[in-house]
Amino acid sequence: MSDSEDDVPLMQRAAAPSAKSTPKTAPKAAAKPAAARPQSNGRKAASKKPETEDEDDVESEEPASSSESEEESDSDSDVPLASRRKSKSPSGGAKRKRATPKRESASAKRSKREPGSSKTGQVMWKTLRHCGVLFPPEYEPHGVKMLYDGRPVDLTPDQEEVATMFAVMKDTDYMNKPIFLKNFWDGFKEILGRNHVIKSLDKCDFTPIYDWHIAQREAKKNMSKEEKDRLKKEREEKEAKYKVAYVDGRCEPVGNFRVEPPGLFRGRGEHPKMGKIKRRVYPRDITINIGENEAVPEHPYPGQTWKEIKHDHTVTWLAYWKDTISSKDYKYVFLGATSTFKADSDLAKYEKARKLKEIIVDVRRNYERDWDSSDHRKRQMAVALYFIDKLALRAGHEKDEDEADTVGCCTLKVENIEIEADNKVKFDFLGKDSIRYENVVEVHPKVYKNLEKFRRIDSTGKKKQGSDQLFETFDAQDLNKELKNIMDGLSVKVFRTYNASITLDRLLAELEASKKGKAAQTVDEKKADYDIANKEVAILCNHQRSVPKTHTNQMEKIQEKLQLLNTELKELEEELAAAQKGKSDKKSSVESLQSKIAKKKQAIFKVELQARSKEDLKTVALGTSKINYMDPRITVAWCKRNDVPIEKIFNKSLLGKFNWAMDVEPTFRF
Repeated sequence: MSDSEDDVPLMQRAAAPSAKSTPKTAPKAAAKPAAARPQSNGRKAASKKPETEDEDDVESEEPASSSESEEESDSDSDVPLASRRKSKSPSGGAKRKRATPKRESASAKRSKREPGSSKTGQVMWKTLRHCGVLFPPEYEPHGVKMLYDGRPVDLTPDQEEVATMFAVMKDTDYMNKPIFLKNFWDGFKEILGRNHVIKSLDKCDFTPIYDWHIAQREAKKNMSKEEKDRLKKEREEKEAKYKVAYVDGRCEPVGNFRVEPPGLFRGRGEHPKMGKIKRRVYPRDITINIGENEAVPEHPYPGQTWKEIKHDHTVTWLAYWKDTISSKDYKYVFLGATSTFKADSDLAKYEKARKLKEIIVDVRRNYERDWDSSDHRKRQMAVALYFIDKLALRAGHEKDEDEADTVGCCTLKVENIEIEADNKVKFDFLGKDSIRYENVVEVHPKVYKNLEKFRRIDSTGKKKQGSDQLFETFDAQDLNKELKNIMDGLSVKVFRTYNASITLDRLLAELEASKKGKAAQTVDEKKADYDIANKEVAILCNHQRSVPKTHTNQMEKIQEKLQLLNTELKELEEELAAAQKGKSDKKSSVESLQSKIAKKKQAIFKVELQARSKEDLKTVALGTSKINYMDPRITVAWCKRNDVPIEKIFNKSLLGKFNWAMDVEPTFRF
């Protein structure tokens, strides 16, 4: 989030040019969604990778990381739930046991379509020109020796590179994770070879390499400004040509032009492949997509050729290659978040969610009717859709053995829910990124009755165990396929986008109504109100994070600042009292002191507001819902109505990504 001090209201500035015109809708009462928030008590967020703590740093300068199977297994995918067309400890998902005929594995389903092929076949461009991808530099040996059983060990450059990958992670939580250590050792000993002196990870001491790494990092920090500027300029000059592509003659930004360097895989949550070695990617691994009459991109490896050159006008990726960790996954290079393709895609996504708003009453009426169906599968789908609609749950896709064992609505196990008194149901499972979802919610009596049965027996009458699937008659793809019969393009993700957006719209409107007739708020107070609404959406979507490592230190600094401000205020008040009695030696007038006191109190109020907000939001990731689920037009319109600079809400990256939403009318309602 931006901390810009530019307090010029968005409404007073010229509207930014948009990629596409947006509907300008008159004020309209927002339908209250059937949405309930997970409990804030007892929630535990999985720790995240150190370099991904900032949720708002998106898409701009990262290595290529879009993965086809990741997109399809997010449980948020648009892979096509209800029927007719409108006229105690959290656990992961066990493999589904079905009464219906045996289905394909998750990976088999994902591999139906050829890698890199179009889902629709629609022509996306006429001409396409770009410079390919930027490869990381080759490894340069440092010569520092690790120790084995207390003695220095000679390593080849390849061995030293892998040892260094491990050494630099010495102070991370991964050193305490058995899976990470096992996977690393399996890969390291393979590179060492059978006859190498190193036979056990337990006797390895990587401290000398770690110390070298710290020294290098400190030396980089201590560089002169001139040296840093020189290196930055060189880097930018080297990257410049990779940052843009030309689509039909139009210059567009490239989002992820770097090939990821070799390293140790970390994954999301408790991933079973964490610690595996990500090998170096070469041109021979990469497929390029470019116009027929354009020059093939160059690369820095003489004697090598690209794996394949394609001229596919129905796709928008520029390059892809097979993931070095998971052979069924692919990494893609796409145009950037601010490109025309992305803007059109974002607008279409939110318009689809608004379209759902128009039929949501009928959709709910239909799935509520199916709770009484004689068809066991239809009843299960109806209950699942109720959860997806009411709780904004992800769909939940089946997982292979080598994937993180997490759960969504369609992969809930019997042990993931408990039936409590008064129609209450307790959910407890590990969701996406191994983040725990824990919630107690009161459900409709018919849902409660169905759940009691779904937990006891399956569709054939066989008794269920705790590890059995709650909904054994269908999976997420079946559910999404049924949803598309209700509305073209409807999926579980559309429900999630709808509920996030309608919730934000409703909460902001309620906050605005509650402030009418009261004293005017400062911009910071209004932003705090927005963050409250954003927080509710994040909790609804279970967007949690671990408490940032810097949180305690930041709070201490804020308290020190408050202490200083209060001391200064006390001194000013004493000086004012003396001046009013004519006892002050200073020339400051009473009016001047009163003005200083007022400003000091405002400064104290601002810091106190910052402290409350930082403490309140320490375990909530506001950025994910802001980037992916909340229609940006709601935020822009609210900023215009309330004279809040949009830079207070959207950081630079999001301002670019949502440029298309900037000319929306202040009256816009989702």
